[in-house]
Amino acid sequence: MSNPIKTLTKKEWGLWIGSLLIIAVSNVLSGDIDLLILIAAWIGITSLIFAAKGNVWSQILMIVFSVLYGIISWQFRYWGEMITYLGMTMPMAIWSTITWLKNPAKNGKEVAIQRLTKKHIVGIVFFGTIITVVFYYILYLLDTPNIVFSTISITTSFIAASCTMLRTSYYALGYASNDIVLIILWALASIDDPVYISVLVNFVIFFLNDMYGFISWKKREAIQS
Repeated sequence: MSNPIKTLTKKEWGLWIGSLLIIAVSNVLSGDIDLLILIAAWIGITSLIFAAKGNVWSQILMIVFSVLYGIISWQFRYWGEMITYLGMTMPMAIWSTITWLKNPAKNGKEVAIQRLTKKHIVGIVFFGTIITVVFYYILYLLDTPNIVFSTISITTSFIAASCTMLRTSYYALGYASNDIVLIILWALASIDDPVYISVLVNFVIFFLNDMYGFISWKKREAIQS
């Protein structure tokens, strides 16, 4: 539970502040500032910056972000996103918080990184397939807009959340893949309502931060090994 802000490098400070500013500007330029979207995005970005450091506060912030993003998704009737973040991402973030606290690195400032085993991969594929099929049927019954991309988002979210819980570097690639899907989803939403352009920009920034997170974790994985 160390303070992650104290360990940020100049580059990470720049990435964090720059991301927050870009998101704020995109919200202003949208012509209709939505405080919920802005606050959720700022919390999400901060969570990603802390996650790149392997700090457990990232998972606590992810719990808050999941609630706020679930509300935003409900407003546009993206039931898949709402169900995914409230019914899967949030519970798994709670689980990850517990797992990370129980498995600190030797320096006590970050989580101990774990490598994926064949057992882990089989489990992710097996349960991921079940979740994808079940959620697709639920989304179909709810007449969810853009159901294909919503379903893919559920799959990538599960993979990302699972890898986070398992403390592996590939959590960031999972979220980066999910970001790409969400960029497409919110681009389609923006066609109907330009106010969601700010959400689209948010996930572009999220993608860049997730890629930085992957690079950061791979470097620390080598050090821990």
